[in-house]
Amino acid sequence: MMIPAIVRTAMVSLRRDRGALALSFVLPVVFFSIFAVIFGGQRNSTPKVKLLVADEDRSPVSRRLVEGLQHEGSLVVNTRPDPVKEVEQPEYSAATAEAAVKTGAAAVALVIPHGFGESPIAVGPANSDRPTIQMLEDPSDVIAPQVIAGMLQKVAMTSLPDLMAEQGSRYFDQFAGGLTKEQHERLNDGLRFLRERQASGAADSGSGSGGIIAVTTRTVVGEKKNNPMISFYAAAIGVMFLLFTASGAAGALLDEQESGTLDRVLSSRVTMTKLMLGKLAYNSLLAFSQLVVMFLWGWAVFKLDLWSHIPGFLVMGVCTAVAVAAFGLLLASLCKTRAQLGALSTLVILVMSSIGGSMFPRYLMPEGMQKAGLFTINAWAIDGFTKIFWRDEPISHLWPQVAVLLAICIGLFLIARRVARRWEFS
Repeated sequence: MMIPAIVRTAMVSLRRDRGALALSFVLPVVFFSIFAVIFGGQRNSTPKVKLLVADEDRSPVSRRLVEGLQHEGSLVVNTRPDPVKEVEQPEYSAATAEAAVKTGAAAVALVIPHGFGESPIAVGPANSDRPTIQMLEDPSDVIAPQVIAGMLQKVAMTSLPDLMAEQGSRYFDQFAGGLTKEQHERLNDGLRFLRERQASGAADSGSGSGGIIAVTTRTVVGEKKNNPMISFYAAAIGVMFLLFTASGAAGALLDEQESGTLDRVLSSRVTMTKLMLGKLAYNSLLAFSQLVVMFLWGWAVFKLDLWSHIPGFLVMGVCTAVAVAAFGLLLASLCKTRAQLGALSTLVILVMSSIGGSMFPRYLMPEGMQKAGLFTINAWAIDGFTKIFWRDEPISHLWPQVAVLLAICIGLFLIARRVARRWEFS
């Protein structure tokens, strides 16, 4: 009879400990739901690949190819930048498309060169004079370039079947000794039939193999970096552990309240506002020091290019540190005990990190999940560090990330200060 009594006592204790109860049942369900949405969601939730196209040929053939890409449901094809103040922008050129990839507007851009329409299909012996489509890629997205490369060949087969047949017959005629007049007539009839089907939109939609269109790939971001993705992982993992550190350090408020130290401090000349500002400063310094150690380790062991990016690192490091410090103060203010803080911080931080990009790149998430990630500190901090260390952008381009992180710091601190009033009147 002792064993059932022990089990019953333990169950009552678990029911009273809401933090342990949440970690036992709520956290697994939340994580299952998040990763189910990312990996096993509905078919139409699969993130589309954004593609920029610079059509410098502007021939009927190149337009057919671009239209074929635009009709692919898994692609979002842009031939011009988004309007600025409702003013339509000019179509992409090779230079503007490359600049857009460098700034992160898309991971891939295709440049269709002049003369492409005269010889679009890569059939027969290699010819160095043949116009070749250039694919500009950002290798930080390992999926998009592979998707575009395969999709381009497929679209070439489905949108240009008549040109494929015509080009193939031309090489066959040249290297097989020539066709008879009757064979030429039958071939022309077949080509005419293909063009009529293409014009009526009845072309088959079979899958194609590689090599139908000649494509050269060029990396335009991070091509000179020794270990280009280290900065991403340093920021992603660093921010997640900064959140844990900040919440743990802010828990000192709860320790002081429980021991009675907080009442003695507040009875002196120190006000609650000054006390919390001091805690914010200390937690920010602690978080920034942790970031410094993380990136110094990346420089020393993994050849991270740190020293040429010191100004940008300082800006993003300080803004990230104050944001996570304010987040920790808010969690501590909401909780009554250390046990509650541990449970709540674990739940909230792991959820933020999973949707904010610390555990899984956001560009591989469904669109809705990517937007949800913008409500986390992780997403804005990672985007800022990526701009500095991966894209080599100037500090002036960090203003969106800096503005959001500082706004988060101020907003969370004000809320925490409001909640902390309960300690002043207890």
